Amino acid sequence: MPINLRHDKIKSAYAGSIVYPPKGTYGPRMQHDLQLFLLHSGELDIHIDGEPHAVKPGQVVLLKPQHNEYFVFAKDQESWHRWITLATEALSAQELAGLDGLPFSMPIPESLNALVDLMLSMHNEFTSGDEPVRSLGYAALSLFAASGSSQAKKRRQHPCILAALGYIRQHYAADITLQALAAHVNVTPEHLVRLFRAGQHPTPIRYLWQYRVVKATELLTQSGLTVAEIAGRCGFKSAFHLSRLVKEQTGSTPTELRKSAWGAEP
Repeated sequence: MPINLRHDKIKSAYAGSIVYPPKGTYGPRMQHDLQLFLLHSGELDIHIDGEPHAVKPGQVVLLKPQHNEYFVFAKDQESWHRWITLATEALSAQELAGLDGLPFSMPIPESLNALVDLMLSMHNEFTSGDEPVRSLGYAALSLFAASGSSQAKKRRQHPCILAALGYIRQHYAADITLQALAAHVNVTPEHLVRLFRAGQHPTPIRYLWQYRVVKATELLTQSGLTVAEIAGRCGFKSAFHLSRLVKEQTGSTPTELRKSAWGAEP
């Protein structure tokens, strides 16, 4: 889900990290900014306008402006959390409505952890109002929004489909058969094909070849590897096999794709 908020509305962005002792509390306070709150260990109950929300370790929460907040951390252990605060210009009713359409919480995406790490490492080089920091903060909010849409879509997918897709994306260069893929997700080959079709996917093996073409195209346009080398790295039987499937799927030959991506011949 895209965020209905322009980058230039972000005045500053700041990342922080803190460990609360057992029975720690914070607030009550009025939230004036946007904040991504990442709980890494311990427990937390956030009372927002008097309504409690339980947050578990490994979750990130989006806190929005103009709400009263009170934080109650675990009673019997330390609680470690990190955050990204985005100070914004005044937000319109439409922008606030767009933010209200985002999920309250979700599992912390690994890429969001990486953005927090990066922002924390920049404290000695940049201020919270500098463009690189504001851009990273905006990217973190965009990532939260996009991850919410992605996770909602995953929840609608059958677990066997998700497992099979993950296996293909990790092992696409290997010699994968339908039987091996079905065994990996503990269903019969016929049942796996039916699940893919019910989920509006191509058959598992057709998806595998489509994914191999995508990865081969990335290497064709972003590296100097030969077609034969790319074929070997992406699971194709030969350079000719790669060329034929790339042409079928993209309408262009590997040479044409590379020439278009690189511009003038070197």
